[in-house]
Amino acid sequence: MSEWLSGNLGDIADIVMGQSPTGESVNTNGLGVPLLNGPTEFTIRYPKAVQFSTDPKRFSKVNDILFCVRGSTTGRMNWADEDYAIGRGLAAIRHKQGEEYRYFVKAILDYYLDTMLASASGSTFPNVSKDQLNELEISYPSFPEQKAIASILSSLDDKIDLLHRQNKTLEAMAETLFRQWFIEEAKEDWEEVTLADVCTRITDGSHSSPASVEDGYPMASVKDMYDWGINQSTCRKISKEDYEVLVQADCKALQGDILIAKDGSYLKHVFLMEESLDVVLLSSIAMLRPNGQYHPMLLTLFLKLDSTHELMQNIVTGAVIPRIVLKDFRKFPIQLPPKDLQDKAVKIVKPIFEKCWENNRQIQTLENLRDTLLPKLMSGEVRVQHQTEQIA
Repeated sequence: MSEWLSGNLGDIADIVMGQSPTGESVNTNGLGVPLLNGPTEFTIRYPKAVQFSTDPKRFSKVNDILFCVRGSTTGRMNWADEDYAIGRGLAAIRHKQGEEYRYFVKAILDYYLDTMLASASGSTFPNVSKDQLNELEISYPSFPEQKAIASILSSLDDKIDLLHRQNKTLEAMAETLFRQWFIEEAKEDWEEVTLADVCTRITDGSHSSPASVEDGYPMASVKDMYDWGINQSTCRKISKEDYEVLVQADCKALQGDILIAKDGSYLKHVFLMEESLDVVLLSSIAMLRPNGQYHPMLLTLFLKLDSTHELMQNIVTGAVIPRIVLKDFRKFPIQLPPKDLQDKAVKIVKPIFEKCWENNRQIQTLENLRDTLLPKLMSGEVRVQHQTEQIA
């Protein structure tokens, strides 16, 4: 195999920095090109545009890497699933040799991200310029080996994406049943209670932020949440001593707790803990500990509904970063379905939750494999060859 070369990111990738369109061209009516401004539109894989522009300035192409270049989320990435207008909070990055190499560029960005952030400007939050991206010092192999690395990583990501999409489908089935039985067909004589009435505890995580350490225990914030769990690989680490203090302060989520995104995109993530994790929480995550009156699976589905999200707008504060106010959240009124109807519904939704949890365990296994393999591939410790088809 050929030796690796030393160079810069700009040697193998084209970089397009975003530029915000004029304010009067931006709308939410679907007029013009879908517009992305930053990570608020990001999901696990592909963004969801909520704005459009009739006068876009800069564009990403299908299968470009969308890379956050400003603020506390610098370095977050999504894939472009269509052509987008991109604002100044994003860059679009693509391999000079074409789409089939895109996962190699993604691997480069993942592998050298800490180096890039260390050189970023900004005293509080980092900002990355086009020059910094172009001039990022990297090592890279021949094109065939780049393609082989891309193939391995794309295969893992495709499997992870399939499992996430399966969970979305299953979740939609459970929510449809809940909506029909407990919202559309709800009875007037059902008892009205509050969230506090059906939980022994409603609180959030730590309001103090211990110092990070290189090797320690994970501490999760809202950015580490996804639809069915916490991504421990993205959590920052804290010391054993700080971890134990926060466990004593009941900042550790237990099996059967419901976790919700409290700050930022509130209720964007709501999930039921299948098992206790050795993870403590920051205050951007709230936890509910159901007392048994409202089955935890059904209460989770209630909190996931779009209609619940809309009703809770009155208990949210903060213009820039919206936050659920816990004292009002505890008083939030709900209708308590009869126990026999809850039991009947749980018989249907429990297998759905169990399948989603099983998928989530597979996702964690694949992500751990990817995270273990990536530095070995990108350092040259593990070498791979691209298999070409033999023509008889």
